[in-house]
Amino acid sequence: MQGATRGGGVIQGGFVVERARHVPVLLDRVLGLLAPALADRDALFVDCTLGLGGHSEAVLRAHPRVRLVGLDRDPQAIALARERLAPFGDRVTLVQTTYDGIAEAVEGKRVDGILMDLGVSSLQLDAEERGFAYSRDAPLDMRMSAGAGPTAADVLNTYSADDLARVLRDHGEERFARKIAAAVVRERAKEPFTTSGRLVELLYAAVPAATRRTGGHPAKRTFQALRIEVNEELESLRLALPAALSVLAVGGRIVVESYQSLEDRMVKRAFAELATSTTPLDLPVELPGHTPQLRLVTRGAEQATEQEIEDNPRAAPVRLRAAERIREAT
Repeated sequence: MQGATRGGGVIQGGFVVERARHVPVLLDRVLGLLAPALADRDALFVDCTLGLGGHSEAVLRAHPRVRLVGLDRDPQAIALARERLAPFGDRVTLVQTTYDGIAEAVEGKRVDGILMDLGVSSLQLDAEERGFAYSRDAPLDMRMSAGAGPTAADVLNTYSADDLARVLRDHGEERFARKIAAAVVRERAKEPFTTSGRLVELLYAAVPAATRRTGGHPAKRTFQALRIEVNEELESLRLALPAALSVLAVGGRIVVESYQSLEDRMVKRAFAELATSTTPLDLPVELPGHTPQLRLVTRGAEQATEQEIEDNPRAAPVRLRAAERIREAT
């Protein structure tokens, strides 16, 4: 059931999404970086992480000749974005898929602009029953595709202590991974985990007070790790980056916004690999077909300004990188 609400929100799936709170991260910078590839031409733009459609709407308004292919794994996001983008008619095609499905979604076409705004969306964070936020007691779900696959509770209640520690260490860079995993196994033997509140209490007890004072909320890394494990986010990104770059046209640009260091390192490596000549260092001339395929448009990873963070606190961890294709792969 859908319907308008006073906050500009929509009732979808039994809860209210307040669009007024949906502020696309680094919107002006994203538009500026994409403009040279999209302006004043019949261009194809792919929003690989559509969410509520804020970035896509801005691109379509800024460039009247651009067509959009919007991707999202969450059927709820697709439904809400379809309503938001309805005024743009047949310029919009929406596909329910993970972003590593970009090549299939564009059906062999070359793409002029690509955006990947990674991580969890405002829609998912604001839906208490999805269990992404550790600030509210809610079911331990964390699935980006609602109703599909194992939940965070399944991970906590079925993984061995070693596997739990691996997830917390590799996906959350959690220093106390083994201690937390042991505590989870001990507590689930008394009663399975079902809600976030009980897990947060365990984390407060497991993470030393000195670390809590300087390292942010003690649940932050564990919740990140569980979310990544449940949604296979790093594996999807590992596949999505080469897939996206393979369909990017010469002169086309890709912009990626990451919100944690694991993702940003993957983006940095993928861009750097194609922005580097493959001619052997001991040769005096560049070999044909070995020149760089990409030009890095940003100097390192850009961050949000203090004003941007004040306007939109969710922009605080963002790391933005952009690149332009300068020759086809051979």
